Amino acid sequence: MSASARVRLAFSPDSDDIFMFWAALFGKIDTEGLEFQVERSDTESLNARAAAADLDVMALSVAAWPSVADRYLLLSSGMSVGRGYGPILAARRPVTLASLDSARIGVPGLRTTAYLVLRLLLPRFEAVIVPIVPFERVFDSVRSGDVDAALVIHEGRVTFEREGLASVCDLGEEWARLTGGLPLPLGANAVRRALGRETVERVSRVCRVSIEWALTHREDTMRALIEGEDRQGLRLTRTMLDRYLAMYANADTLEAPPDVRRAVDVLYERGHAAGLLEGPTRAEYAR
Repeated sequence: MSASARVRLAFSPDSDDIFMFWAALFGKIDTEGLEFQVERSDTESLNARAAAADLDVMALSVAAWPSVADRYLLLSSGMSVGRGYGPILAARRPVTLASLDSARIGVPGLRTTAYLVLRLLLPRFEAVIVPIVPFERVFDSVRSGDVDAALVIHEGRVTFEREGLASVCDLGEEWARLTGGLPLPLGANAVRRALGRETVERVSRVCRVSIEWALTHREDTMRALIEGEDRQGLRLTRTMLDRYLAMYANADTLEAPPDVRRAVDVLYERGHAAGLLEGPTRAEYAR
């Protein structure tokens, strides 16, 4: 039996994150002695926390990892990947991406993958940070005219039309066009190097088994997520949740395949070449 170890875990409020960890947190699998102390926070706050390295396991934006690569390894399981789809740049009415040159655009944070990809596609715009909590704030900022358009991430990807907004572009589609068809790696799980090899490997195994359990028991997990949802303004139906999880909690989440790993490195290479990222241009994964 593995020795017990308390692990500080943090992930975002979005459904694919809790889907991944649900089995480990609610006694559905053997956690090999790991005892998780859980926090939930918005994506950009987690990206900022990574710099302090006070969390053992965390979800973060793929774009944020190079800045903390000396403290964290990426896990090969737990990625949120868009294959021909991704965050939406939404506006009050249909406009072209080029027409938003120098416009005010709401973004969920300056360390997010969505922000990085939009900068690669549209180098000149004024970024206005619109936190994703409360959930409806990004839609209100567009409708009110506070921003000309906004990046819609997480479940907003499947609810923006219900909120009366129009798609300017899908970042996943544009990324595939830019890279010859590569998927868009958006979020990842990372583990703190200082835990040591044995605990890092244990964390990696448990995370993968938790995801595998959720995928195998998808209906049960979805039911639990819907019953436990408390984000004000989300109003996520079972159909929407099913669609969202099909997009971001799937076989790519269980184990990142070669094309996803290649896409991560291409993202880092392009971000570095554009002067938007510092740090390594190749990802390093825990075993």
